[in-house]
Amino acid sequence: MAICRFSSLGRVEGATGRSSSFRARSRRALRHASMARPPPSLIRPVKTLSAIAALLLSVFLLIAGNALVGVLTPLRASLDGFPDFAIGLLGSVYFAGMLAGTLATPAIVRRAGHIRAFSAFVAIGIASIILMPACVAPAPWMASRGALGFVFAGIYAVVESWINAKASNANRGALYGVYQIVTFGASAGGQLLLRAFAPASYLPFTIGGALLALAIVPLTMTSVDPPAQPKSVRLRLPWLVRLAPVSAFAALAAGAANGAAFALGPVYALGIGVKPSAVPLFTAAIVAGSALGVYPAGFLSDRIDRRVVVVVAMTAGAAAEVVLASLTLAGAPLIAVGFVVGLTTYTLYTLATSLANDRAKPHEMVLVSAGLLFIYCVAAIVAPALASLLMRQFGPGALFAQSAIVHLAIAAFALWRLASDARAGRSAPRRGAIP
Repeated sequence: MAICRFSSLGRVEGATGRSSSFRARSRRALRHASMARPPPSLIRPVKTLSAIAALLLSVFLLIAGNALVGVLTPLRASLDGFPDFAIGLLGSVYFAGMLAGTLATPAIVRRAGHIRAFSAFVAIGIASIILMPACVAPAPWMASRGALGFVFAGIYAVVESWINAKASNANRGALYGVYQIVTFGASAGGQLLLRAFAPASYLPFTIGGALLALAIVPLTMTSVDPPAQPKSVRLRLPWLVRLAPVSAFAALAAGAANGAAFALGPVYALGIGVKPSAVPLFTAAIVAGSALGVYPAGFLSDRIDRRVVVVVAMTAGAAAEVVLASLTLAGAPLIAVGFVVGLTTYTLYTLATSLANDRAKPHEMVLVSAGLLFIYCVAAIVAPALASLLMRQFGPGALFAQSAIVHLAIAAFALWRLASDARAGRSAPRRGAIP
C-alpha cells in the first residue's frame, strides 16, 4: 500500500510539476508576444489612417486637378485677351460659388448620403472643367468657376466631416494635419503639372477633368462606413459660435489672411522689387512652410489645449509678418521669413477645425465643416479687396501689416478665453476639447 501511495503521490507531483512548467512557459511566451506587439498608442493611429486612406487618395487627385485648373484659368484668360477686371472676377466668382455651396451642402448630404453626394459633386466639377475650352469667353468661364467653387465647398465638407468622424480628441489635430499635408502636396503637384502642357492647349483642362474623375474611384470602392448624416440641413452660425467661439473667429481670421496672401502675395513681391522670375520662390516658400507646419501643430494640440497652440503660433507668425511689412527683404531672408509665415499662420484653420469638432456630435460634423468654410469664404472674399486698397495707399507692406493685425487679434481672443476659463475654474472635459 505504501508503494502504491508513493507511486500515486509521485504521479501527482509529476503532473503538478509539468503543469507549473507549462504555466511558466506560457507566461514567458505571453511576455515575448506583448513585447513584440506594437503598443496601442501606435496601433490606433495606424488603424485610423487605414480607415481614411481611400479618402486621402481621392483628396490628392481632387486637389491636384483643381490646382491645375486654378493656375491655368487666369493664365489662359490673359492669353486669350480677357479684360483685367474679368480675370479678377474669375477668382471672386469661385469663392462666391463656394459660399453658396456651404449653404446647400448639409441638405444634399442629408438627402443623398456622403458617398453619393461626393460623387455628384465631383461629376458636376468634371463637367465644369471640360466645358471651359469649348467656350472661351468671360461669362461661360465665370459660370464654370462658380460651379466649381460650389462643388468644392461640398467636397471639403464631406471630406472633413469624414476625417473628423474617424478621429478622436486624442489624435484629431494630427490626423487633420496629415490631411492638410496631402492637400498642400497635391496643390503643389497640380500646379507643377502645368509645365508639361502648353497653356493655350485644351489638354490641361482634359487632364484636370480626368484627375477629378479618377478621384471618384477610391472613395466609392471603400468598405469603411461613412459618418452619420446631418439631422439639420440649415447652416447654424449662431450655434457654431456658441459651440466653439475661438474656432469661428479663427476661421474668419484664416480666411482674411490666407485669402489676401494668395491673391496679393505675388503683387507684394513685385512691389518690393523682386524679379518676376523669382516671385514663385517667395510664394512657394509660404506653401512649403504650410505643408511642414500643420502636422506638428496638430500633433501638439492633441496633447495640450488647442487654444494655447493658437496663441503661440499666431503670435510668432504675426512677428514674421511685421518683418515683411516693415523691412524690404530680398533673396534668402525674404524666402526664410515667408517660410516662417507659412509654418505658423497657416496652421490656424487646422486648429480651428479640430477645436470645433472636439465638441461636435457625429451628426453635427457636416454642419461644423460647412459653417467654418462659410465663415472662411466670407473673409476670403472681402479681405483681398481691403488689402489692395491699403497697399495702394500705404505701399506693398500693408498686405502683411493687415495679416499681422488679424493674427494678433485671434491670438488675443484665444488668450482671453483661456484666462476667462481659468478664472471661472473651468477645465477641458477631455483633451483638447475646450472651445
